[in-house]
Amino acid sequence: MKINKTDKVLQIYNDMRSNKIKPNRNTFGKDELEVSEKAKDYQFAINKLKEVPDIRKDKVEKIKREIASGSYNVEGEKIAEKIYEGTNFDKKI
Repeated sequence: MKINKTDKVLQIYNDMRSNKIKPNRNTFGKDELEVSEKAKDYQFAINKLKEVPDIRKDKVEKIKREIASGSYNVEGEKIAEKIYEGTNFDKKI
């Protein structure tokens, strides 16, 4: 009576050796990167925003002239509207 089943172990071992992946050097390609149209549009918008100056000198000069001449008029209603737009009364804290 044979208790040891070495023939099965050897068969599994041989199957594992024959099933190994053989390296194929021709399957490797170059890395590629594809940028979506949305990303291109986003980058275009960012570049255009960088070109816009932080301070609009023409408006600043106009307001300076109006203040110096005394003709600068501030409308309280417009200021209140802008303040109201900037607050979020409905937002929960």
